[in-house]
Amino acid sequence: MTVMIPFAEGEKHLDWLALTDALAAGHQGPKAEVADVFLYEGDNTLLNRSAWIAGLGLAVKCATIFPGNKALGQPAIGGAVNLFSGKDGALEAILDFGLVTKWKTAGDSLLAARRLARPDSRHILIVGAGTVGHSLRAAYAAAFPDAQFTVWNRSPAAAQAMQAAFPDITIADDLEAAVRAADIVTSATMTTAPLIKGDWLQPGQHIDLIGAYRPDMREVDDSALACARVFVDSRDTTVGHIGELKIPIAAGAFDPADIVADYYDLSAFQRHTSDEITLFKNGGGAHLDLMTSRYILAAWQEAG
Repeated sequence: MTVMIPFAEGEKHLDWLALTDALAAGHQGPKAEVADVFLYEGDNTLLNRSAWIAGLGLAVKCATIFPGNKALGQPAIGGAVNLFSGKDGALEAILDFGLVTKWKTAGDSLLAARRLARPDSRHILIVGAGTVGHSLRAAYAAAFPDAQFTVWNRSPAAAQAMQAAFPDITIADDLEAAVRAADIVTSATMTTAPLIKGDWLQPGQHIDLIGAYRPDMREVDDSALACARVFVDSRDTTVGHIGELKIPIAAGAFDPADIVADYYDLSAFQRHTSDEITLFKNGGGAHLDLMTSRYILAAWQEAG
């Protein structure tokens, strides 16, 4: 029988650290086969992201993006994740799109931070106060329970709304000063021009980049890549697809050979010294949706 997992009920049974452990375990097995399909009608989009991993099964994440819905007071994004058995192809579960996306996106970054950020990190800056920023606050607090959080956002209203949700968070007015003062900088913005400058980075920091997902988008400049040891979740979904790396590679400012590792070489995700700067690019990918969905289903079934 197919299981239906809604957002609120499904989230009750999840744990950020357990999810990162599941993502790590998922990368110890065979490499995923992934494919994306886009269909368009005017400004509207249907996105299907598919993954197949031997031993974990198959997942198809379907998303509809209808920008005009905002003017009608309706959600602009809808969708669901279909999880299939790798043994007989049976549909095992239909999971809420938002649930999988939230936990996959923040969990992806948290896995890298648990391995690359200094364990004594106490000051975490979140750049961007949107939906992902809220998820990052929850995820990072699980791994760094003694940390103090600061948020910077272009719109003060959004930063204030995030502070209302998390009263212990501090709002930063000066991005440069906030970056310089942070042990961890996690950024989830929609910018196309770099916001974070390499000249601002300090020894021992960990930089986590989430926002850029198109070829014309990037959150840091060339000098940030040059002064850091660079890691990615997947070379296949970042190097040739996302401006964060694609633009400096095309300009000759960054060599893809300088990427230390992706998650299929997870043993290389180590900090060599306390002073080095580590930088992680979160590119996402359907294989991560599959691993996250499998974790969510297992937690749902364990909870009865």
